[in-house]
Order: sequence, then C-alpha cells, then structure tokens
Amino acid sequence: MQIIVLADEVIKQEFQNRKLNTSIQIIFIKSLSEISNYGSADAFFLLKEGINKEDHKDLGGKPVFINSTIHTLKELELPENFSRINGWPTFLNRKIWEIATRKEDAVKDIFKKLEWKYITVADKPGLVSARIISMIINEAYFALGEDVSSKDEIDLAMKLGTNYPYGPFEWCKKIGLKKVYSLLEKLSDTDSRYSIAPAMKNELTTDN
Repeated sequence: MQIIVLADEVIKQEFQNRKLNTSIQIIFIKSLSEISNYGSADAFFLLKEGINKEDHKDLGGKPVFINSTIHTLKELELPENFSRINGWPTFLNRKIWEIATRKEDAVKDIFKKLEWKYITVADKPGLVSARIISMIINEAYFALGEDVSSKDEIDLAMKLGTNYPYGPFEWCKKIGLKKVYSLLEKLSDTDSRYSIAPAMKNELTTDN
C-alpha cells in the first residue's frame, strides 16, 4: 500500500515516529502540485494547515485525511472521501487518532492496513481532544491573569497532579498560541464556556 503525506517538518517527524507496517510505502511530498504524480496511491494525508477546496481535486475518490482541527468538513464543502484529523503538533503522537468522516468503511480499511487505532467523532470544531486541551490552556491563562501562580508552577502542578505529558503553557507553546486562540474564538461564538482569558488575549496581542 502506498500513502502520500504532505506535511511540514514538525508534523513529518511526528508521522515518521509512528510505528509503520513494513508493507506500507510512505512518500512525503512538499507541495500539492506533486500529488498528480501519485494518482495510483491508496490514501493521502494532507497535514499542512490551510488547505481548502480550491487547492485540490477529489483525488479519484481515494481516502484523503486533512489536518483541519478548527473547520469542519461541512464548512469546507469537501467531497465524501475526505476525513478530518487533528494534526496539531503533539497530537499525531497519540495512540488513538480522532477522525471525523462520512466514509468510515474506507477509513477502517486504511487504518487496519496501517495497524493504527482510531475512533470516529462528530464533525465539530476541535474534534474532542483539542477542545479539551484548549479549554485547559484557557483556564491556565485565567489563573495566570488572577496571579494564582506563574506559568512554570502551573505547568509543574498540572504534570504532577494529572500526569499530563505537558503543562498547559508548555503545550500551548508546542501547538502554537494562535491555533489555540483561533479554536477558542470559534467555540466561544456558540458556547460561553470557551470565552477567552484576558491574559491570553494580551499575550497574543503582545506577540504580534
């Protein structure tokens, strides 16, 4: 089986770190223009962010997995062979991937051959894990803004207290503050629980 992967260097490394079935041929490409060279591939992982419907064709109905943590399949108006994953940094290292799809049979077949685990989730902004982690990061910024503690101390407390791999600020840095902010901004349009902490807004403004 041949898999074509479009990714930046950070995500490429996370993809390569996963255990791969030796019968799978993984080909990394640098731009969408190269896809036309691999029409016979079995599946495509388009893991660079910002890909939209004008950037691609339906790739002959082959399974296509896109890194779209914030925008839904419905919003992007993508063909049925496209599925969403959370391709934010650190999330591809998870043992089980979350996938929003309308063609689970095709997803099941590809992941069985890859020997990777996945669960299907609703086609909603943030899928599941990204919503949870973004909310935790946001709460950490509320605590920071209220002078509860420092970033380092909050990170340490979360890692020791919850056994998380990273503290909220450490995780936010790895993901990218702008990505977390953008997801919270979208979620807060319909749910006040995701209202963005002033300290996060201030930091984003300062960094820009």
